[in-house]
Amino acid sequence: MSKRPFGRAASGGPLLLFGAMLLALGLAGCAASIKEKNAVHVITIDGEINPVMARYVESAIGAAEDSDAAAVVLRLDTPGGLDSSMRDIVQRIESSRVPVITYVWPPGARAASAGTFITMAGNVAAMAPNTAIGAAHPVGAGGADIEGTLGDKVTNDAAAYITGIAKLRGRNADWAESAVRQSVSADEQEAIQLHVVDLVAPDLPSLLAAVDGRSVQLLSGPSTLQVADAPIVENNMSLVQRFFLILSDPNIAFILLSVGLAAIAIEMLHPGFILPAVVGSIALLLAFFSLGTLPVNWAGVLLILLAFALFIAELLVQGFGALGVGGIVSLILGGLLLTSTSNPEFQVSRWLIYGWAAVIGVFFLMIMSTILRMRRMLPAKTGAQALIGRTAVARSPLEPSGQVFLQGERWQATSEDGPVQVGEKVIVTAVRGLRLSVRRAPAEGKAEPPTGDDRPEAGRPEEGQAGTA
Repeated sequence: MSKRPFGRAASGGPLLLFGAMLLALGLAGCAASIKEKNAVHVITIDGEINPVMARYVESAIGAAEDSDAAAVVLRLDTPGGLDSSMRDIVQRIESSRVPVITYVWPPGARAASAGTFITMAGNVAAMAPNTAIGAAHPVGAGGADIEGTLGDKVTNDAAAYITGIAKLRGRNADWAESAVRQSVSADEQEAIQLHVVDLVAPDLPSLLAAVDGRSVQLLSGPSTLQVADAPIVENNMSLVQRFFLILSDPNIAFILLSVGLAAIAIEMLHPGFILPAVVGSIALLLAFFSLGTLPVNWAGVLLILLAFALFIAELLVQGFGALGVGGIVSLILGGLLLTSTSNPEFQVSRWLIYGWAAVIGVFFLMIMSTILRMRRMLPAKTGAQALIGRTAVARSPLEPSGQVFLQGERWQATSEDGPVQVGEKVIVTAVRGLRLSVRRAPAEGKAEPPTGDDRPEAGRPEEGQAGTA
């Protein structure tokens, strides 16, 4: 899928239950719009043009067609977005079986860049007072002009595309081409004079009253708009669609990627916790979805990965802070380059990058280092090696083999330095399977007579019993 932008660089049962609830609520929201017949369906594009928005528009127009709607009003307020998503929306508008009215709204809104293509694709195009349209020159993923032959190809392709749209709808093709090649813009009055749009309307009722009775051309043939008294259905995004739209924000992508990597790093440094692994896996999957809707600079992603590798290395090899500082610098650079663009609205927030880098850096360099120091201070709790050096008490003569009592269990043991009498203390020197090798404890006499659980009991086996490591 092309990701050339216009105006920017372009586990368990509870989770399944939650997802099912979101899906059910989303479908319920759609069902309400399908019940109205001969209604005007209102679709709202408020934000960047991306794959999530394109799928929303496609499904909403499909719902309008299925319910025999009188028309669709597509309200726009967008700074632009992905070329591929813009073309998906334009194609869906042009193939619609019901008339589509594009409307730059509310006052103060804009249909910039990719929004210009979408606005001009409508059967009727309208603007609210104090709105703007234009500035549709394509740029690269980093927000810079595309140079050389590739830049000429991209620009010529976009100019031809918007010119074709303008001619199809009988609008000013020369201005449309200038919007691409020279990034010209126009307010609503200029757009009317230049025949870029058809009318200016302050609100939706005024728009419907103005276009009522107008004839438009669909692929199936001419159609007359009868919308003045038609019921209005707000076909808004479902909860699921809104959730995915939120994920497509570059700030959310940066946070999810950082949280996922941090959680995985915690699991690697302190294995045994289930929660970090689960949280990290989910966050990374959502981050990959989010990055998939953005024109990502993969050098930024690699820098973020490098940052957490340096954090882990700092804690494991004790780099005296150099690796940790390098990780913080790498995380900041990764955030700056993740969706680098000349348009501030589509950049990861600088304050978020610096603040998040500080939080992650403090966490790894202080909290996690403390956890690791505590873990290194604690002796091993399991395994045969944990028994070496422990003191046991002979429960039978070792000549050289017999039984010793260690940590509440009887073990078969072999003395390495001569016979050992009952009650003498010995030190474990090696573990071979279920048999211990021991030596006499230095400067120690006989132990106190066994009491409590140390006393042999009737029925307790005296020979052949061994504990587990």
